[in-house]
Amino acid sequence: MELKTARLTLLIDPAKKAALEQLCAGQDLTPSQVVRQLIRDYLAEHGVSYRPGGTPAPKASVKRAAKPGRPRKRG
Repeated sequence: MELKTARLTLLIDPAKKAALEQLCAGQDLTPSQVVRQLIRDYLAEHGVSYRPGGTPAPKASVKRAAKPGRPRKRG
């Protein structure tokens, strides 16, 4: 469980929000709990480590693809 929190604001379609809230209520979960789990799963899937509680983890070694049409910076 996270010790500190930070706000993440996102915009979604109202119908999707209502469907998510209804599904979460049926599973006795909050949408925030579900989104936090999705984020944890996504980070794990991509091998990104972090320290819960707001303490930054060592720099993640995630390779990012260069944007199309732009050379990748080296150095």
